[in-house]
Amino acid sequence: MVRAAVLPAIGAPLEITRIELPEPGPGQVRIRLAAAGVCHSDLSLSNGTMRLPVPAVLGHEGSGTVLAVGEGVGHIAPGDAVVLNWAPSCGTCHPCTLGEVWLCADALTGAARIHAVAEDGTDLHPGLNVAAFAEETVVPASCVLPAPDGVPLTDAALLGCAVLTGYGAVHHSARVREGESVVVFGVGGVGLATLQAARIAGAGTVIAVDVSPEKEALARRAGATEYLVASETTAREVRRLTGGHGADVAVECVGRAVTIRTAWESTRRGGRTTVVGIGGKDQQVTFNALEIFHWGRTLSGCVYGDSRPAEDLPAIAAHIRAGRFDLSALVTERIALDGIPAAFDNMIAGKGGRALVVF
Repeated sequence: MVRAAVLPAIGAPLEITRIELPEPGPGQVRIRLAAAGVCHSDLSLSNGTMRLPVPAVLGHEGSGTVLAVGEGVGHIAPGDAVVLNWAPSCGTCHPCTLGEVWLCADALTGAARIHAVAEDGTDLHPGLNVAAFAEETVVPASCVLPAPDGVPLTDAALLGCAVLTGYGAVHHSARVREGESVVVFGVGGVGLATLQAARIAGAGTVIAVDVSPEKEALARRAGATEYLVASETTAREVRRLTGGHGADVAVECVGRAVTIRTAWESTRRGGRTTVVGIGGKDQQVTFNALEIFHWGRTLSGCVYGDSRPAEDLPAIAAHIRAGRFDLSALVTERIALDGIPAAFDNMIAGKGGRALVVF
């Protein structure tokens, strides 16, 4: 029996309780968690924006140490330090055969499996495959990546979602070029990673936008050269800060229709907007045909930073070891498992960056 944060039903509060994990079967790995990041996607699962089976153990951004492996697992062994990959690619579906592993059609099929049993005998699912809000977890071997050398294991949890997403949004989706101007909407964990990635890419003007004036210091530490508190004049202010033209690139990390529309309007003619935030079906974004033609802008979605985790983690780790990427700059509080419900409340209120559960 181990302690875990369980979502009993959509819209219900999380319960910190004890669960019973099975021993790892063929192709599975048991891991003792070192840390887990509290991500907005967990909140999206709890409120029904993302629909996956419940009741479930949430948490998808984690790191830890391998305790045991099942039959057929050869790339890792007990005692290895690992990072969890919540969206493994199958390698055989149509997107995977095109090399677009971040769009794998089967990435989340594991969320339907029975992961553990609650104390009352209820079957539990793994929210986003890996159930990282627990002292220990059992996951498919495809969800496990070796932790990079030279990165503290606790901080390495952030590599599993926030950093891969923010780094990938800049380097893979938006493909920011040296000297380009970038505006980032939303200064949470992913937004802070995006700001650092833009700086690494050599962006010139880097503008951070958030509803909270208290996040300015966080944003500037991450690489923002300018900071704006979101308002009805945000797009106009971005144009003022970019020579009247608008930013070359906008990255939206919020997932709201008004923010997506503002991000698009904040770019120059021919600019590029990448949407990272996960919004609900009720968030409708509208454009008229003439403005699409006239502005020549592009608007694209971005899943998991369009990343290939096995290839991107070593590249990101090199930036960390060289001092170019600061994982600690993403974390505004380190909490225990019991602190996750309060961390959810902070996300809803727009407070802070990443909360990191340390076991």
